[in-house]
Amino acid sequence: MKGQTNVSLQNSGKPGIGKEPGSSPSQVVKRPKPPGRTKHLLTLVIILLLLWASAKQTDASFTELFEGFPNMLDLLKDMFPPRWSYFDNIVQGMLETIRMALIGTTIGAIIAIPVAIICAGNLMPSRWIYYPARFVLNLIRTVPDLLLAALFVAVFGLGPIPGILALAVFSVGLIAKLTYETLETIDRGPLEAMTAVGMNRIQLIVYGVVPQLAAQFTSYVLYAFEINVRAAAILGLVGAGGIGLYYEATLGFLEYDKTSVIILFTLAIVLIIDYVSTKLREKLL
Repeated sequence: MKGQTNVSLQNSGKPGIGKEPGSSPSQVVKRPKPPGRTKHLLTLVIILLLLWASAKQTDASFTELFEGFPNMLDLLKDMFPPRWSYFDNIVQGMLETIRMALIGTTIGAIIAIPVAIICAGNLMPSRWIYYPARFVLNLIRTVPDLLLAALFVAVFGLGPIPGILALAVFSVGLIAKLTYETLETIDRGPLEAMTAVGMNRIQLIVYGVVPQLAAQFTSYVLYAFEINVRAAAILGLVGAGGIGLYYEATLGFLEYDKTSVIILFTLAIVLIIDYVSTKLREKLL
């Protein structure tokens, strides 16, 4: 044992380094070696190769970027100064967007609760149930919300209903995914104690799972609401209502000074919602 301690001190170069405070001489902690210069160079080469291959496959080039840069400056010149007189026309569209996000998030959060329970392996003992449920959940998250809105527009017609349904489906995929992953990490002690005294599965969920999950679930819902407000702003491009309809109209008529008003208004709303929801999450967690 004495010889092992001496070897550790010799390797560290300084007395005491290489051992945790209060550890016995036999519990020598081996520190990992820092990555060498070769590893850094190899990592840099791999990243550059990936960037080069991606640019080649997508036909992207710096030449094309520099050639289009003057057009970008012309677009910015057309957007400023914003035509503030257009602001009164878009207030109702923005309110409709927020309402769409609120309703879609609420519907999605309610549906996400049973879906998350079915997907959680520690609450659903049969893998023949939670594996297919997770597959369906992954399938839902694969479809973009803009495509969902276009599909619902084809079914229900123009208006806010397709947007609400698209946001609800998107919210189910996001909230259920985050919730079931949290469910699988909860403390099983209270659940085992409740099982020992004869509680059924519903009582386990109500008295053992909900108190441990309520704060995180609320945080996930607020996060989904933030994302849905941003998403709802562009769903109007496919006819799903909201402020996106004004984006489509102003861009179609090349009225970029009006578009800049919509962008600034959307930015202000998103920043306010982001600030409020962040403060609420800090209080909950």
